Amino acid sequence: MTLLAQLHLDIETRVQSIRGEHPDWPCGKGCDRCCHRLAEVPQLTAEEWHLLQEGLTALPQERLAEVRRDLAALAGPRSRPLLCPLLDQSTGACPVYAQRPVACRTYGFYVQRDKGLYCQEIESRVADGFLADVVWGNHEAIDHRLAGMGETRSLIEWFKRWVPDEYAVPTAVGKAPEPSKISPEP
Repeated sequence: MTLLAQLHLDIETRVQSIRGEHPDWPCGKGCDRCCHRLAEVPQLTAEEWHLLQEGLTALPQERLAEVRRDLAALAGPRSRPLLCPLLDQSTGACPVYAQRPVACRTYGFYVQRDKGLYCQEIESRVADGFLADVVWGNHEAIDHRLAGMGETRSLIEWFKRWVPDEYAVPTAVGKAPEPSKISPEP
């Protein structure tokens, strides 16, 4: 099992534990609130990127063109909060959910010291004392494990390296290169 696969398994164990104790937990299928309110462009390790590439490669070309366009828009000046460029706004679903980055897997279930990493709905439940019994995941531990997986780059940077020609013309629909032809080197 790869380090990333083990990390995913550990995260899923924590998530299921919290959901088991709180069946009405808001984070789940059909909830896309966090996807509409990103604080920054997602950062991924090379291992996360390679997994995400698998999902991107399987997308229909029209959908990949939309992702390309949305990523290009994020590369310029932008205001916050950001909309996740991977989100399918028509369905509110993530088309690469099985390959999503660690940040997406932990959001709503992990915290950093005195900083909650969750949406306003969970925040209001915390403030009202309804989640006092939750054993949150430790996001510093997750960050430490990710740091052991090597270099981290923004989703924009990884995507530019993957489809540089198409990225330059975000509205063009073209076939993405095979993942084996992608080098994570600078």
